[in-house]
Amino acid sequence: MVKAVRVIVALLLVLLGTAPAHAATPDRRGEKEEWAGTWATAASGTAPPLPGASIRNVVHTSIGGSTARVRLSNRLGIRPLRLGSVTLALQEHGYFPRPDAVPGTMRQVLFDGRPTAVVPAGEEVVSDPVRLQVPGGSNLLVSVHTPFDDGPATYHRIAKQTNFVAYGADRASDVRGGAYTSTVRSWYYVTGVDVRTARAAGSVVALGDSLTDGVGTTPDSNSRWPDRLADRLAALPPRHRLGVLNAGISGNRVLNDRSGPSALERFDADVLRRSGVRTVIVLEGINDVMTDAAGKDGIKAFRKAYRTLAKRAHAKGIKVVGATLTPYRGHLAYTPGREALRQEVNRFIREDAPFDAVVDFDAAVRDPQRPDRIRPAYDPGDHLHFNDAGMKALARAVDLKALRG
Repeated sequence: MVKAVRVIVALLLVLLGTAPAHAATPDRRGEKEEWAGTWATAASGTAPPLPGASIRNVVHTSIGGSTARVRLSNRLGIRPLRLGSVTLALQEHGYFPRPDAVPGTMRQVLFDGRPTAVVPAGEEVVSDPVRLQVPGGSNLLVSVHTPFDDGPATYHRIAKQTNFVAYGADRASDVRGGAYTSTVRSWYYVTGVDVRTARAAGSVVALGDSLTDGVGTTPDSNSRWPDRLADRLAALPPRHRLGVLNAGISGNRVLNDRSGPSALERFDADVLRRSGVRTVIVLEGINDVMTDAAGKDGIKAFRKAYRTLAKRAHAKGIKVVGATLTPYRGHLAYTPGREALRQEVNRFIREDAPFDAVVDFDAAVRDPQRPDRIRPAYDPGDHLHFNDAGMKALARAVDLKALRG
């Protein structure tokens, strides 16, 4: 009788999409399940709010799990953000991007047991656990209804992903996406999805700029180098797999704010406070070089910044992999003086920086005949960013053994 009651309760929890909020639970093999990030993006700026609308964000997972939770951000907002409703579901497959959910996977997301929440300006909220079997390498729909005009919306501008908007009503729980008649190429409010799993060893954060953000890649193809790195990690035994969290912001700098908070300022939010982080890969600095952000301090400013990032990561037990800055001759911002600084920065990263390992992205993509340029086969045409093939080359250059914490 007792056993039958337990079975009925378990079935009800699955149907309701809820589960007890234990910190860790055993899976069927008796292994401990822990939280790890499966997807992330960085708040890059603000956009006009969409009062009364529902935004259906499409996000691509790196690792799977038995339970999920969602991170929603008002970090760059100026007023409290009132969330009317939030849902999580698997996206239905289709030849073209579509706003439909896989039937039976739609789940209401709760916050302290309630379907609504208020996120103070400058902060983010993490949802209650949501019982949903999340496969690695799948697309999730994170739908957010915002009933009111709460001021500028925190968003990630360049998503390289088709997302959907339904105007005029709360359509967050719609399984069919017919009400989502508009599309946007940005992610609104959502900045992360974690999964609870015993099938992975944690997560790795890719901290970067537009090269990490995916500029130059095919939209809706998940061809950024962190995506390709996730593909490589997915082929490893479970104890060596890591979720991959993309913290790239186009135009971002290490030394000062531009196109979002600087790497130094956002390091806590985008790296240290993420779930299960074991390692961070730092590919930042080319925008500082191209805009003379270091000023008269030159290489000294970069040395100080990289050492600061490494010290802060090490204080939390997180490994740091430094990535060399890639070539960009042919771009409008190129000058011989800036190229000399790039070479100095790379020399420091390879030889003197306090990193636990180095990935030589420069060597992986430079033209052997003209090493101050990227290979033509990797160049989408602007001589700075990378096409899908170039992103694969970057991902292949990463030593997977160096990522284990």
